[in-house]
Amino acid sequence: MSSLKELRNRITSVKSTQKITQAMKMVAASKLRRAQEMAEAARPYAERMEKMLANLAAGQKGMENAPRLLIGTGEDQVHLLVVATAERGLCGAFNSSIARKAREDALRLIQQGKTVKILCVGRKGRDILKRTLGDKIVDLVDLSHVKRLQFSDAEPIAKDLVARFEAGEFDVATLYYATFKSVISQIPTAQQLIPALVPEEDEVETDETGAVYEYEPEEGEILDRLLPRNLAIQVYRALLENAASEQGARMSAMDNATRNAGDMIDRLTLSYNRTRQAVITKELIEIISGAEAL
Repeated sequence: MSSLKELRNRITSVKSTQKITQAMKMVAASKLRRAQEMAEAARPYAERMEKMLANLAAGQKGMENAPRLLIGTGEDQVHLLVVATAERGLCGAFNSSIARKAREDALRLIQQGKTVKILCVGRKGRDILKRTLGDKIVDLVDLSHVKRLQFSDAEPIAKDLVARFEAGEFDVATLYYATFKSVISQIPTAQQLIPALVPEEDEVETDETGAVYEYEPEEGEILDRLLPRNLAIQVYRALLENAASEQGARMSAMDNATRNAGDMIDRLTLSYNRTRQAVITKELIEIISGAEAL
C-alpha cells in the first residue's frame, strides 16, 4: 500500500499534468479554426485545377510530345513515397496512421519487386518509418520553423520533386497525408502526383452548357507551365489538410487526456482517503491499547 506522502505527490503530479493537457486543448482549439478555414479555402482551387488539367491532358494522352510530368517515364519500377506528417507529437494517432498507410504500401511494393524511396515531410513520420524502413529514407523536409503555412513553403518541395524526376531518381511519386473531416475524423490519403492521373475520355467532366474551349497558347505549352504549378498546389493543399488534421487530432487527444487525468485524480483521492482513514484507525487502536495496558 502506498504511503500518504506518495499518494499526495501523485495527486499533485496528475493535477499538474491535467492543467497542461487542458491548456494544450485550448491552444489546439484556437489554432484549429484558422487551419480549418485555410484547408477548406484551398480545396475548391485545387479541385478546379485538377479538373482543368484533366480536360487539357485528355487531348494530350498518347501523344509522343506530351509533357513527361503527365505521361511519366513509361516505367513503374522506382516509387517515391512523400510522407507528410507533423513536426510534433501529442496528437493521438494522427502521425502513426499516415505512416502506417505509407509503410503498408511500401512493403507491398517491395514484395512486388519494386524499388521504394521515401521522402519525409515532417520529423514524426521519419521517426516512425526509420524503425522498419530507415534505409529507404532519402531525405527529410523540416518545417518546424514555419509558424503559418504559405504557398512558398510548398513550392520548394514541388521543385525538389520535379528535379528528382528529371534526374531519373524515380518513376512514380505518391503523396501521403491526412484529409481533414472533423475533430474526430482525419482520413489517411494517398495521392499520386507524378505522373499526373488522367481520367479516361468518357470520365472527363464537361461544361454543363456544352461549351467548347479554345486554348491560347497550345494545350501542350499550357500543360508545361501548369503541371509544375499544380504539383505545388497539391502539396500545399496536403500541408493545409495536415495542419487542420493535426490540430483536430491534438484537441481530441488532449480532451481525452484531461478527462482521464480527472478520473485518475478521483481514484487516487479515494485511495488517499481510505489510506488516511486506515492510518487514523490504527493510531486510535494503539492509543486505546496503550491506555488499557496502563
